[in-house]
Amino acid sequence: MQTPEILGIIAGNGIYPIKVAEAARRAGVKTIIAAAFTNETESAIRQHVDQVEWLKVGQLGRLLKFFTQQQVHHAIMAGQIAPKNLFDLRPDVKALIVLAKLKQRNAESIFGAIADELAKAKVELLPATSFLEDQLAQPGLIAGLKLSKHETQDVEFGWKIAKEIARLDIGQTVIVKNGTVLAVEAFEGTNNAIERGGSLAREGAIMIKVAKPNQDMRFDVPVIGLETIKIAAKSKLRAIAVEAGKTLLLEREALVEVAERARISIVAR
Repeated sequence: MQTPEILGIIAGNGIYPIKVAEAARRAGVKTIIAAAFTNETESAIRQHVDQVEWLKVGQLGRLLKFFTQQQVHHAIMAGQIAPKNLFDLRPDVKALIVLAKLKQRNAESIFGAIADELAKAKVELLPATSFLEDQLAQPGLIAGLKLSKHETQDVEFGWKIAKEIARLDIGQTVIVKNGTVLAVEAFEGTNNAIERGGSLAREGAIMIKVAKPNQDMRFDVPVIGLETIKIAAKSKLRAIAVEAGKTLLLEREALVEVAERARISIVAR
């Protein structure tokens, strides 16, 4: 990919948008423009971009106008929007028209429709892993002790379940222990699923997070960050299995250090 001179970041919550901005700057992007969301995006985004516009979730028309004004022709979606804010959505006219055309309202259909509207405004939505390719999980053991035969069997079992719920667009994460599914991620998100599964297991559960079978790498890609590892440690998980080549491990060195301190293994397959 040729490095664009101007990059737009549609910035959700967490450290992810900031990491994209830092990596893009290192790659030689001259101007970084952020569309940020109130009660979502970290205020620290201001220190990492050249221009930021604060929007409410659902202001699609304003987002498109902002990118057009700033001459943005390449953009990245980075970071999620909290489910509760999606329920509190106050769509503008543009968003209402887009939503009215959708038969299903899930992450894939909504983000796909937004990508189409961006394309009409001559903005190409780049893969969400752009500039962060070195943060993608590589196959093998990433942190902690090697999994036992029994734990490996749990990963195999959970992998099939996770792939199926991902195919059905329910979620991308499951928590398993001893061949039993304890929690399935749905609208509440990964961290809540970890807490639920961990409380049922008490200790020693395994988390499996996968990409969708036909994952659109422009949005909703699997991400593991420090917050995920901290919640996994608090929930006394034994291991985390992710999909190699399709899962971002943000702040990798710190992430591995925290995982090993908590005796959590991370494996990519």
